[in-house]
Amino acid sequence: MSDYKSTLNLPETGFPMRGDLAKREPGMLARWTDDDLYGIIRAAKKGKKTFILHDGPPYANGSIHIGHSVNKILKDIIVKSKGLTGYDSPYVPGWDCHGLPIELKVEQQYGKPGEKFTAAEFRAKCREYAAEQIDGQRKDFIRLGVLGD
Repeated sequence: MSDYKSTLNLPETGFPMRGDLAKREPGMLARWTDDDLYGIIRAAKKGKKTFILHDGPPYANGSIHIGHSVNKILKDIIVKSKGLTGYDSPYVPGWDCHGLPIELKVEQQYGKPGEKFTAAEFRAKCREYAAEQIDGQRKDFIRLGVLGD
């Protein structure tokens, strides 16, 4: 059998032949954080005309799903493309922490206020639950490559 590899004009690249993204992701995330990538982008655009995208926030009541992902990625594309065209385009994510969705989740876990605990204790549990969900969603959005304050 003939070896034709030496007869082909193949491109040379420094990129790995396999993605191995699951192995490489922690290093990429650490580099973005250590290098303060978002801070560098913002500093480079300081004083430029500003573009603000007012983001309708997700509820802070569970893990992200495909709808959250599509929504955030599309908005991130818009913000980053405006940055590439010369705008200072800060992105400040937010979360919808109004009552009902969070209260329903907390009621499922602990029961209704007044049965086992006071309304004030229930609100404290809701606040704690929302903070936990925000932290988890924030980490997931960072993994999607969404940069923000």
